[in-house]
Amino acid sequence: MKTTTALVIDPIFREHLAGREHPERPERFDAVMEGLGRAGLLGRLGRIERRAATEDELQLCHTPQYLKIARRDVEAGARYLSTGDTDIGPNSWEIATLAVGSALNAVDAVAGGRVRNAFCAVRPPGHHAGPGRGMGFCLLNTAAIAARYAQRVHGMDRVLIVDWDVHHGNGTQDIFYTDPGVFFFSTHQWPLYPGTGRHDERGEGPGEGTTMNFPFPAGSGRAEILGAVRESLMPAMTGFRPGLVLISAGFDSRIGDTLGRFTLTDRDFADLTLAVMEIAGEYAGGRVVSLLEGGYNLAGLASAAAAHVGALSS
Repeated sequence: MKTTTALVIDPIFREHLAGREHPERPERFDAVMEGLGRAGLLGRLGRIERRAATEDELQLCHTPQYLKIARRDVEAGARYLSTGDTDIGPNSWEIATLAVGSALNAVDAVAGGRVRNAFCAVRPPGHHAGPGRGMGFCLLNTAAIAARYAQRVHGMDRVLIVDWDVHHGNGTQDIFYTDPGVFFFSTHQWPLYPGTGRHDERGEGPGEGTTMNFPFPAGSGRAEILGAVRESLMPAMTGFRPGLVLISAGFDSRIGDTLGRFTLTDRDFADLTLAVMEIAGEYAGGRVVSLLEGGYNLAGLASAAAAHVGALSS
């Protein structure tokens, strides 16, 4: 019988920033593993192997100049990326390329029908990285590259990216702002870093209408975020009809997170996941690939990730 859900959970992803005091710390990976283990998910879900993305794959979304700068910064032993507020260590380039390549393996597995969906517990996160700049803890935009890869390699003309991180995925928006083939939907706290994602940012040119932003005030939760998915995203998909759904799964929108002030609960994440799966079931043959973004309260990250993966595998 085909495995319903598969995981990318290679321990290499805990090594980015090892030994560094930072919100985006290796213990985040440990927390996800603990949560999945406690929920009994590790023993019954499939596995997807890691691989490094190629230079050509990285250039699906990033400029050669930026890739050269980021790699140079890491290899020179810098502590911070020169293009933005992203801590790096000696192995950060290697691990970031493994995060991307492993996500592409997940796309292959889902697109090829080997699994229905996948969750990638990869670090560093990616949704703030734009074509020519890394920032906000992010070096490479894993979700964006996965979308382009699905289009180029698997012929999926239309891809939906759902981003429920508490911070706006400005990098993802920038990459696809004029692209009618990728629909970017984001709920996020406003005002908050990085200061983008106004409701009137809807895309431009041929991409007008395929960006949908919902900036909500601190204290927002289930009613606002699940409401935006059900009342706005779902109707929009009747015309867009994605062939693949990607999730930028930021669990810093959970109640009690150290970097955000949203109030989502574990049950809310499960219900959000089921709503996104409903979209995928209607238009995309159930194909979903979810990628870890934020989430900085370790206990909350553990339980929310388990709720999310539990719903994916239901």
